[in-house]
Amino acid sequence: MNRERKTPERRSRKARRTRDTLAQAAFELVLDNGLRDVTVEEIAERADVDRRTFSRYFTSKEAAVLDSVRGDGDRINDALRARPAGEPPLTAYRRAVLDWLADPEAEAWHRRPRIFELLVLAEREPTLYAAFHHIRVDAQEDSLAIVAARLGVDPRQDIRPAVAVAAGAGALLAAQAAWVRGGCPDELPQLVEQAFDALSGELVHEPAGPASHSTTEGNGTS
Repeated sequence: MNRERKTPERRSRKARRTRDTLAQAAFELVLDNGLRDVTVEEIAERADVDRRTFSRYFTSKEAAVLDSVRGDGDRINDALRARPAGEPPLTAYRRAVLDWLADPEAEAWHRRPRIFELLVLAEREPTLYAAFHHIRVDAQEDSLAIVAARLGVDPRQDIRPAVAVAAGAGALLAAQAAWVRGGCPDELPQLVEQAFDALSGELVHEPAGPASHSTTEGNGTS
């Protein structure tokens, strides 16, 4: 009986190792050679499996190369579930993101090797960007359910959870975009803070004064 119970566990561990090996192979090959110059067959060969095994785990090379960031939405949502019940939804979302960024065990993007390169590439490659968008959407669906449960409402009837998640996810997306375009891998936490400050109106903007115009312009004297 013990043997019967352990067999599915071993199979699960083996499947996880195979998936991780494929994902790592895709990650390295695509970052080293470019998305368009890497085939699924090359990824499978690097992982020492066949093409059919690749298809068992991933629908595309884009899905495989992004597997390393798929779990980050789950980590943020786990942190969101753990926030105190009395926090307003947007505050809870912000602090969940910051908890993820600060957690050394989570290895947030700015501390994980080559993730910055991956997200820079995703900005340039439409199919990779689209695949990453689907990952974000999946994470936001889970966030929506968590926020609705915190508020004790049905998200189909109450718009507040959707608004809070859209706002929080939008701030994170804006910070991510500024991060990859700014070329400074260590600045992600500061950019996330700035994005949420801007969202909450805490980022004060000093408008420039009116443009200087000559009081005599167009009023020539004789």
